[in-house]
Amino acid sequence: MQARTIRYLGGRFADYYGQADLSMPPNPERREWGHIPWKQGSTRMIRHHSLLEMGDINRYLHEQAPQHVYFSAAYYENPAVSSMEEKGWEGADLIFDLDADHLPAINPEKTSYSDMLAACKQELTNLLSFIERDFNFSEIEIVFSGSRGYHVHVRDMDVQHLDSSARRELVDYIRGINLKTESIIYTQSSGGTNRRALRQHGGWGRRVHQKLVEFGQKLQSLSEREAIDRLQAIDKIGDKRARKLYTQFTTNFDQMTSGNIEVGGQGMRYLIAHLTNEVTKAQTAPIDEPVTTDTRRLIRLPGSLHGGSGLVVRRLSRDAINSFDPLSDAIADRFRSESIQVNITEPGDIEFDGDMFTIDAGIQSVDESLGIFLMARGRAEKVSE
Repeated sequence: MQARTIRYLGGRFADYYGQADLSMPPNPERREWGHIPWKQGSTRMIRHHSLLEMGDINRYLHEQAPQHVYFSAAYYENPAVSSMEEKGWEGADLIFDLDADHLPAINPEKTSYSDMLAACKQELTNLLSFIERDFNFSEIEIVFSGSRGYHVHVRDMDVQHLDSSARRELVDYIRGINLKTESIIYTQSSGGTNRRALRQHGGWGRRVHQKLVEFGQKLQSLSEREAIDRLQAIDKIGDKRARKLYTQFTTNFDQMTSGNIEVGGQGMRYLIAHLTNEVTKAQTAPIDEPVTTDTRRLIRLPGSLHGGSGLVVRRLSRDAINSFDPLSDAIADRFRSESIQVNITEPGDIEFDGDMFTIDAGIQSVDESLGIFLMARGRAEKVSE
């Protein structure tokens, strides 16, 4: 990035912070603050600040004009001291981070920016189902990161003092790491005898049970031949086991979908194992483990600007997620309405602010919001006007 571009972006970021609507976290005075300045070739974070020494946050950011702004998930007795041991750790929010670059089905070199954002929003939906349904957390803040993903801040009192190992257990659960079929099966008493059954009232058992019901309904919609072929496609289920399962699903549907493992014999166990594998592949959320397990993590401030896109780190209500379009809704109003000239160094197709178009190489006049986006993304440089 050229010096002229850095000066321009720094100046416009400063203008933005003069009137920015920042969303401060609870107890901001007990948190550590940090930022990365606009400086050519530098990614060094200036940290170990407290809100007390920074003063008015808008004025401070207007004067510093940083490209990135962070606060700590942790609460400290002395947040401004540089020694982590002397800060006096008092607890920390639980942070989940989703980044499109880390999604298993995404190739950043081939997937468009807008498609990456759409895929990440779907993973956010998966993540929230764990947070809200499996863990029953209620003090939640959802934030668009300003670039390729989302952050979820959990502030329930029960999580404040979890150490890194406990937070790693939550990560492993959400990612379905080492999930075994046996862990979602239990022994129940029925009519004086014991039988094995699938857990269905919570956790992964509920998810697999729902998949089992859907699978059974699908089988009933198929012809006998189609259904048996579908069952035989499952590992270790041959013709005999497939026919037995098909008979049970068509004549004893309630028992089969109740989670009774004994119905259907060994084939039922193989079916449950298969469905467990399918569910974990489809419903796990690929969260960034180091972010969640780090009890001293610094995270982006909602309302600040992301220096790698020029977009706003936007706080979202639960109801707004489905309709939220980052490439429109996270554009700073401060950067709208004016046109600027930039030198396009990486031409090509782009989706931005509700439009899809192609930008050609060379000097072009574009809306300032788009120009800032392209410069921050490394696709353009500022030219003299």
